[in-house]
Amino acid sequence: MDYISTRGKGGSIGPAEALIKGIADDGGLFVPAQTDIVFDIQKLIDKQYTLAAADILEPYFSSDGIDVTKCAQAAYNEDNFYTTPPVALSYTDSKIFLELYHGKTAAFKDMALSVLPHLMAEALRVKDIQQRIMILTATSGDTGKSALEAFADQPNIDIVVFYPDQGVSAVQKRHMQSQKGDNVHVFGIRGNFDDAQSAVKKAFDSKEVKQTARKHSVMLSSANSINIGRLFPQTIYYWWAYGQLIGDQKIKPGEKVNFCVPTGNFGNILAGYYASLAGLPVNRFICASNENNVLTDFINSGAYDKNRTFKKTISPSMDILISSNLERLLFHLSENNAAYVADLMQQLAANGVYEVNDSIKKALQSKFYGDYAKEADIKKMIHKTFEQENYLIDTHTAAAAHVYERYQRQTGDSTPTVILSTANAYKFADNVLSAIAGQDSDSFEALRELEKVTKVPMHPALKKIEEAKLLHTQVCDKEEIIPLIENLLKEGK
Repeated sequence: MDYISTRGKGGSIGPAEALIKGIADDGGLFVPAQTDIVFDIQKLIDKQYTLAAADILEPYFSSDGIDVTKCAQAAYNEDNFYTTPPVALSYTDSKIFLELYHGKTAAFKDMALSVLPHLMAEALRVKDIQQRIMILTATSGDTGKSALEAFADQPNIDIVVFYPDQGVSAVQKRHMQSQKGDNVHVFGIRGNFDDAQSAVKKAFDSKEVKQTARKHSVMLSSANSINIGRLFPQTIYYWWAYGQLIGDQKIKPGEKVNFCVPTGNFGNILAGYYASLAGLPVNRFICASNENNVLTDFINSGAYDKNRTFKKTISPSMDILISSNLERLLFHLSENNAAYVADLMQQLAANGVYEVNDSIKKALQSKFYGDYAKEADIKKMIHKTFEQENYLIDTHTAAAAHVYERYQRQTGDSTPTVILSTANAYKFADNVLSAIAGQDSDSFEALRELEKVTKVPMHPALKKIEEAKLLHTQVCDKEEIIPLIENLLKEGK
């Protein structure tokens, strides 16, 4: 497997180089040069998660000599997850939830970020690179902590995370601010996730940053879902869920299913799309947004317009107006027309808007359905799911559950549907408690109150979060991000 840029420049490179670079030199994202991989679902059914993970990662990463079995074994074990296997399907009376929050940071980002450091270490080994790596990451809440946890104290790697200071939950913020490790650097920014993500992308493109990095023998990379080492490990749980549905006799082999995904940066749902390209029988991907519903409008109209009011919501990991991974989908739907994609991205950068042609719009709507949930919808769904089905969900999962019910009513589609549950309810305890019991409490007191009210045990990773010592409290303006990165490069940190 080789990788090429969505914007067409630079030729093809191997997976090791793509892992290390994170983003293409022309500002595009790496995509597989071939999409003719086909997995045999029968060979994945009933396989231990680690073994299935190695099988699925193999064609994406092993051509350079990366040992994917070693990486999978190091990632998906009891040291990183509180359950075996690390994911679970839960059935309520009306829905199927794929629980992806059993890792050390109680969010689905652990599923990919637990393996990314090992993939990157293997990439450095096979390329015989001794340079230090600096990983730059913007987060809307969950990626940051998962990346920090994954790369803390990794040799020859620094991890730098930027998060919106007023745009994450109190639990998410404390998780990041209390991260230990001599190689970790965490900054709040006065702005939103899009501001952080844009600044990090500018850093990768900046001649000054590149020169400073070269001068101090540092290579830049990313742990965001723009990195293929984040993206393709997320395909694993789609395959696992399908195999589990067969094993639980909910579907027959070959029967199509839907996946409903709470979506912000479009990485999680895109991973499912890649699984479908590799043979996973998928009828529809249901893309669930919150009131920052730029993806909903795009899927329904073919026009992407980020020129709208940014809203802070109770599902902050979806508070995003620039969905970076959508660029990869456009590349594939345009039949690998890199020049066309580059033009769309130029329009987005210049005007904040672009519109796809009718052919892409038709292909998009044949596979994707988009809708969104308002705050009241989310709280109502949390309350309803707990009271009627005795199942506790977080604000992001509730947005997906709401959209799924609307999808059913509007389409009459009875295809078995898996809702991706992307975070543990306790990460957003204040809003979940408010939805269930009408109680308002600060986030840390809400943790205890939610456990008292629901009798659902608190996630192990969150039990002592209130007591965690604050180690990273610096807040900066978005214009200061690139100078901060340059200073860290100069300091050798």
